Amino acid sequence: MANSTEGNIDAQSPPKQVPQQDEEKLRNWFIGSIDQGTTSTRFLIFNGLGVPVASHQIEFKQMYPHSGWMEQDPREIVDSVHTCIDEATKSFTEMGNSTHDIKAIGITSQRETTILWDRHTGQPLYNAIAWPDTRTQAIVRELKDKPGADKLQDICGLPLSTYPSALKLTWLFRNVKEVQETYEAGRLMFGTVDTWLLYNLNGGKDTNVHITDSTNASRTMFVNLHTLEYSPEVLDFFGLDPKKIFLPSIIPCSDPEAFGSLASGALKGKKITGCLGDQSAALVGQLAFEPGMAKNTYGTGCFLLYNVGEKPVMSTHGLLATVAYNFGGKRKPVYALEGSIAVAGSAVKYVVNNLKFVESSDKISDCAATVKDNGGCYFVTAFSGLFAPYWIDDAQGTMFGITQYTEQGHIARAAMEATCFQTKAILDAMEKDSGHRLTELAVDGGMSNSDLCMQQTQADIINIPVDRPVMRETTALGAAIVAGFAVDVWKEFEELKEINKEDRTIFQPQISPEDSETMYARWTKAVEMSRGWLD
Repeated sequence: MANSTEGNIDAQSPPKQVPQQDEEKLRNWFIGSIDQGTTSTRFLIFNGLGVPVASHQIEFKQMYPHSGWMEQDPREIVDSVHTCIDEATKSFTEMGNSTHDIKAIGITSQRETTILWDRHTGQPLYNAIAWPDTRTQAIVRELKDKPGADKLQDICGLPLSTYPSALKLTWLFRNVKEVQETYEAGRLMFGTVDTWLLYNLNGGKDTNVHITDSTNASRTMFVNLHTLEYSPEVLDFFGLDPKKIFLPSIIPCSDPEAFGSLASGALKGKKITGCLGDQSAALVGQLAFEPGMAKNTYGTGCFLLYNVGEKPVMSTHGLLATVAYNFGGKRKPVYALEGSIAVAGSAVKYVVNNLKFVESSDKISDCAATVKDNGGCYFVTAFSGLFAPYWIDDAQGTMFGITQYTEQGHIARAAMEATCFQTKAILDAMEKDSGHRLTELAVDGGMSNSDLCMQQTQADIINIPVDRPVMRETTALGAAIVAGFAVDVWKEFEELKEINKEDRTIFQPQISPEDSETMYARWTKAVEMSRGWLD
């Protein structure tokens, strides 16, 4: 494994307006947060004021066996979690803290990534097929012509595309003999990464904990978004016999018992009391608990979620309907419109690793700053086709406007701008679906660390202010929050209102709406020209 980082996190000021006695108590209550992402795993320990005090992070191997394919080793994912927990806990105790004060553990993870394993052995039957993988393009085209295809999105909120877990499972059925045999024998277990982690962290086949939460379940296509139960119609469409495949039980994101506890390691016996998909976790971490609030997370991909309240809104403009969060108990599930961009930080990594313009991702802004604009260069980073709101499966990465004037800085800037242009397309679609225009966009994730990307690019392109917190581990914070609610660290959303609110940076647009629209029109033209590159 590469790039391991660990240690204590600089202490931050507690949020204002917390009563003194409560502040002291919360300062000494802690929650662990497993954040299992697309390219790395981390474990953070937060105190009850929402301040991270210790962490450890590990990058793990990505496998690209063929063009458009992306796989991960399921065992390495589990190992990376164990290592991060042990190392962060070591740092935590070296600070003089006691593990006794860690009240619970939360989990957040990459979503649609699909893993299959044998119930008898507990061993995976194939590598994890990661969410950006596009090997299912031909299956998508085939299924779009199947009777009933036009009704799926109204049931599950997701379109037929290479993105959801259902298509990856279909490919595995058709192409991996061991999967077919295990299914026919009635021993096949299905799960996304959260389910696989919960299964293994609880002890694997010895305990057979096989559960998921409603946010992750809603990304498979198998779930009726209105009932949050598996849909017989969808299962039948994909040819699945529920008697031959074990689908994980679906529970709310916050629960004091159902997720089990850690079976081994430095925090053995600690209860897992929260679980939700990474983008839902970021929405919770940004405290977007009111309808009309939104966040945009710039990770490997980029995901904009917009809280629509307690009833799902089915998009007619290329967005996804999904579960935002579900705290359970007396609280109803809350839904979101989502705009998913397949390639964001991975485009930066492409510039670093493949084009070798700079030595590391954190230098991309310096390269982009060597020029004043993109020089007419537009980079449609369709490495996995284009997701929302376009859903163009046959697009491929294409670059337009290259001349002898084009320098490395222009291409670096165009790579970052690609995510920002797609964010504008999503915001425009959300305005049409919801009837409301955002007045400000809360951001987090790796690319949001770049002032140039947020100021000269994102704020200018969407022409509204961009709001960036000081503490940007909002995904891990969201997992800590749902776990904390299950064990009464917090009981009401009002108690969270000041967490991570101080010293936020607001980036204001610096160009006119007319100039912004001119840039966006060129981007739209480039998108249209990126179509049709795959047979």
